[in-house]
Amino acid sequence: MERTRIYLSPGMFGFARLASFEYFEHLIRALEERFRDRGRDAVVSVCEVHPTASILRRAAKLARLIDESAGEDDGPIHLVGHSTGGLDARLVACPTARLPGDAGQRLGWTHRLCSVTTMNTPHYGTPLAAFFATVSGQRLLYAISALTVTALKLGAPPLAAASALVAAVSRLQVGVLELELLDRGIEGVIRVLDEASSRELRAWLRLLRDDQGAIVQLTPEAMDLFHAGLEDRPGVRYQSVASYSPRNEVRDWLSALRSPWSAMSATIFTAMSNITARQDARYPCRPLHPGVEQQLAAALGEVPPLDANDGVVPLMSQVWGHLAWAGRGDHLDVVGHFPGRGGHTDWLTSGARFNRHRFDTLVDRIVSGMLLGEEEARRFNAEAAHAAPGRTVEQAAIAAAGAQAALAASGPHDPETSR
Repeated sequence: MERTRIYLSPGMFGFARLASFEYFEHLIRALEERFRDRGRDAVVSVCEVHPTASILRRAAKLARLIDESAGEDDGPIHLVGHSTGGLDARLVACPTARLPGDAGQRLGWTHRLCSVTTMNTPHYGTPLAAFFATVSGQRLLYAISALTVTALKLGAPPLAAASALVAAVSRLQVGVLELELLDRGIEGVIRVLDEASSRELRAWLRLLRDDQGAIVQLTPEAMDLFHAGLEDRPGVRYQSVASYSPRNEVRDWLSALRSPWSAMSATIFTAMSNITARQDARYPCRPLHPGVEQQLAAALGEVPPLDANDGVVPLMSQVWGHLAWAGRGDHLDVVGHFPGRGGHTDWLTSGARFNRHRFDTLVDRIVSGMLLGEEEARRFNAEAAHAAPGRTVEQAAIAAAGAQAALAASGPHDPETSR
């Protein structure tokens, strides 16, 4: 049986396994089930990347993981990236990428690549990154990351441990962040975990604090340069998942107040969402052409406001290639962190009311796109081999990709119309 390999790359709040909790647990299970239902054997692997290291460093690690584990069975390969992880996947797939170290020699598998799926990825940047790049923002990122791990593992951290942290975050509404109160909250949250989990979390947070290269790179200004040097790989299907949550709706706040922890979580979400909504007209977090708005309008039945976001990434910034799914959901909902049966845990009270039906639909659309990508890749490789007889499929595909890249470089290139 042909083996399909799927590689997941997490974002800055994500990880492979930490404090005995698997971040992508629900998405992995859903992908495996859908391929198994089709009589397919799918192996899903998660790249253990540095949470906030530069996109280049993260992409190099992803390239090495695939090279070491993809085998030589010539089966299809699919990349799925959540948040920053989507940029890792796009960079690895880029035919002209120059990765550091030996990673550039670890790309012999790219002729097997069929699709790149990005989930809530800041393709055009996010204003939240600019805030996280400040001294106060770095401390807040550290705190929210600690709370993410603890809340997902425990379902909801003890209120006493989280209250100081949330109190500090709530001061953002008046433009003040009390760092001493924030530090006290971080320590209180970490201590509620068992000794082994606390040790793992502290080590992970040290990584986040010591290298924040990706934070600056995710600003809208920096993403201008990212797009200037990045190309899509010919023959590969690019698709995206995009979501947004309603902001400051009274009924959602009243619902959240039924639970003390939900009220605290809503405070954190609202603070991040308000920062994410602040866009600079000179560097809008969206493409300059209307294609994205048209795709979103077709999927949602309306054109959402320009400041719509998932609490971390503006909605308009999340679309790249084919829009596989779009709807209401926050940044963590789309990978399975929403309230409901089956071990799902939701710690961001966003008012999106994301549920199992939306999650199942989302995954169905992703898998359908992957299968379409396999068909498109087979046709592309066959055409490339026919145009260059005597070469291997890989050599022919590389030559075809090079020719298309040269053509793109010879004139204006609109990434939306080229797909």
